[in-house]
Amino acid sequence: MTIKNKTVWALLLGLLCLQVTQAQQKQKAFIEATNLRTEYAINPIGIDVEKPRLSWEIQANVRNINQIAYDIMVATSPENLKNERDLVWTSGKVMSDQSNQVEYEGRPLKSGERLYWCVRVWDNHERITDWSKPAFWEMGLLQASDWKASWIEPADPKEVGEVQPNPYLRKDFRVKRRIKSARLYISAHGLYEVEINGMKPNEWLFTPGWTSYNKHLQYQTYDVTELLRNGQNAIGVLLGNGWYRGPFSWDNTTNYYGPTLGLIAQLKIEYQNGRSDLIITDRSWKSGSGPLLLSEIYHGETYDARQEIPGWSSPKFKDSSWESVKVVEHPKEILAAQTAPPVRAVTELRPERIFTAPNGDTVVDIGQNMVGWVRLKVSGKAGTRVTLKHIEVLDREGNPYYENLRTAKQQVEYILHGHGKEVYEPHFTFQGFRYVVVSGYPGELKKEHITGIVIHSDMEPAGNFSCSDTLLNQLQHNIQWGLRGNFLDVPTDCPQRDERMGWTGDAQVFAPTACFNYNAATFFTKWLKDLAFDQFADGRVPHVVPDVLKAAGSTGWADAAIIVPWTLYREYGDKRILQTQYPSMKAWVEYMREQAGESGLWTTGGHFGDWLAFASTASDYPGATTDKDLIATAYFAYSTKLLSEIAEILDNRIDAANYRNLFFKIRDAFNEEFVTPNGRLASNTQTAYALALTFDLVPESKRQDIASRFAADVRRFGHLTSGFLGTSLINPLLSKLGYNDLAYMLLMRTDYPSWLYPVTQGATTIWERWDGIKPDGTFQDPGMNSFNHYAYGAIGSWIYSQVAGLQADESVPGYKRIIIRPVMGGGITHARAEHQSMYGKIESDWRIENGRLILSVTIPTNTTARIYLQTNEPAQVTESGLPIASVTGVRYLGLEKGYAVYETGSGTYIFDAPFTPTTNL
Repeated sequence: MTIKNKTVWALLLGLLCLQVTQAQQKQKAFIEATNLRTEYAINPIGIDVEKPRLSWEIQANVRNINQIAYDIMVATSPENLKNERDLVWTSGKVMSDQSNQVEYEGRPLKSGERLYWCVRVWDNHERITDWSKPAFWEMGLLQASDWKASWIEPADPKEVGEVQPNPYLRKDFRVKRRIKSARLYISAHGLYEVEINGMKPNEWLFTPGWTSYNKHLQYQTYDVTELLRNGQNAIGVLLGNGWYRGPFSWDNTTNYYGPTLGLIAQLKIEYQNGRSDLIITDRSWKSGSGPLLLSEIYHGETYDARQEIPGWSSPKFKDSSWESVKVVEHPKEILAAQTAPPVRAVTELRPERIFTAPNGDTVVDIGQNMVGWVRLKVSGKAGTRVTLKHIEVLDREGNPYYENLRTAKQQVEYILHGHGKEVYEPHFTFQGFRYVVVSGYPGELKKEHITGIVIHSDMEPAGNFSCSDTLLNQLQHNIQWGLRGNFLDVPTDCPQRDERMGWTGDAQVFAPTACFNYNAATFFTKWLKDLAFDQFADGRVPHVVPDVLKAAGSTGWADAAIIVPWTLYREYGDKRILQTQYPSMKAWVEYMREQAGESGLWTTGGHFGDWLAFASTASDYPGATTDKDLIATAYFAYSTKLLSEIAEILDNRIDAANYRNLFFKIRDAFNEEFVTPNGRLASNTQTAYALALTFDLVPESKRQDIASRFAADVRRFGHLTSGFLGTSLINPLLSKLGYNDLAYMLLMRTDYPSWLYPVTQGATTIWERWDGIKPDGTFQDPGMNSFNHYAYGAIGSWIYSQVAGLQADESVPGYKRIIIRPVMGGGITHARAEHQSMYGKIESDWRIENGRLILSVTIPTNTTARIYLQTNEPAQVTESGLPIASVTGVRYLGLEKGYAVYETGSGTYIFDAPFTPTTNL
């Protein structure tokens, strides 16, 4: 195409954009309140929050819409919302732009009560929406006295280690009248699967979840109205050891929380005539055993289909040979409604290939390192035993590699019943694997016989990223799959070996990336409850939560008590999480203050340090070891500073001043102890410099010298030397200091150590070590070499915020004000990210074409944004083909460090600007 033709096409495109924009301006404005949520969920049942928080989004077909007021109505039925006299609560017209987490302020709520609500809003153009479609929430059991059921256990329970199939519990009952509704409230010691009349109420897995069982035990609420029938009915529950008493930790300790499995369940049936019945766990239940011979978190499952019990959870089943249960006393005060999203089977994967390894094993390659199990399809003679062994990688000869599993067997055995086609999935176990070693399969094993069932906490997807670089796209894929594999009710370190624990340090460095990719608010809220429950009396925070190690107090790990709630506040505008966790945060800072004493330096205790930092075999450089006293004092200062800011947000001015002064004291002590007069740190490592600069621990007079030393170290090595604590800070700090060329150098590096080295080795998740598989094909130390370990995936938040440029304004939580500021580099010519905020979807999509920067952004209603374009020619910038001056809702603010800066309201905008490359010196 000639230059003349290109000019003509550009003019036509501009005219088209002008016509579209003019048409949009003339069309009738339409706005509505949508996506109503209670405590982050749509129409939740069984919650126990006394003052639920209500949120909504605003949809509009025009730009620059902000809410200036709202009105909420709450009633006991949708019909009652139509009559003000029947309302439980109305906010009235409230002059506020708040559409996120507005507290219910009506009368006290009752157990089992369902309330409906709707909202209308006024906008900044004097328009009012119609009332929204009604949403609802339903309360669970709010008091221990609401539990009329008793705890029951099998009559003759055996402890783990004794031969005992998993117990099956059941009860028959009668429905006498026409049903209006039915709710099942249920929990267990151990894990449970429940059926009513042979049907499951839903597909939730690993219930009641993993919590600090002796202090905080979740129950679930199920709507089982459609499962019941007039006349005879039956309920059946299968129990599993799970985390409660199964072998756990690297020493395979059993009975962590108790020696016996138990059940508590309460089924409330409400009839249309206003009466109700209560079916509860009591002495009338029966217990038996069946085909599930073993099912353990680490070791897998053995299932003998010959011993199946047809109809065991149906009313016609004869249980006369089953044993009675025994009623036992356990506290009900610790029972609490489920907070986090349930674990579900979310995705199915088909095998890429089936092959014979050099050692003769039959191996199925799923093609993705995943967490879950295999659905097996098989036909054969009764008694045939099919064995599935699950592994992550093959050795360099192509044979299955088991050593990094340590003592975890990850083995499933299925014994056929021999009647036609059989389909089997495990129950109370999960595996971390890409490859399945199959033995004993009758006949030819084909791809259709094996399906990978991917399970994880079913959080709402909240973000995605893609760009012009295929390796970087694979890194994003690996980050998301690492998250899925390790967010299984708690944020675990790894899903395959004999560990799978909620390590606090891993969680705190990864939390911002997790929140970019998924709505992790309630997932972390539930986990933080257990962090506080398991916190030691002296304020120490456990290394893992729930605490099965009985060890605590490591710097950078324990600070999750403050950093994770702070992350949730910043991401979701969740002030309540700060209020709820404040005693826990304060206890941790006070513990550190006690350890440091008057010196302000924390030099005692045992710490993990910058875990798995770069190590070398060079005689003159053993590795990047950062002094633990420096790290401990730095985190002491940072957590204290955050606590001061949190106290200010919570209007606790006395604490705010106290901790602000303490921070200054620690900072002075840090400088005197660890910073030389010439700006060198006592530990001359990337992590040391990153901690000092990120946590604001150096005087302004030395900041530039220290920043230069930091950049020089990165440039000298040409790669990361940091471990778990330092890595998440390196690239954000380089960008903040203006060294984007170095940040991109680290990001795009493909040699060891780097984020992309595992990608070049075929990784489909994030590795625990930079060189889990070495360039020669050998492995790192099998004692600690997970190939699904999300901590180094913390780079994901920088990729979203810098490469795509999608950021929250730090001065306002929850993306109420948005910054779009992409940083170009690394040879990338196109990047796109989207993120579902509490206000709606945010998008940033940029590309460089023919020397021009094209940036498309979407800003949700009831928010504003600042847009940064990398150009020094603001006069040549257009939006949707129009000069900026003629575009309503876009305001030019000026040039700032090589960027033209604009302010916008909500809507979708397409900016076109001459691209000005920058070079960092």
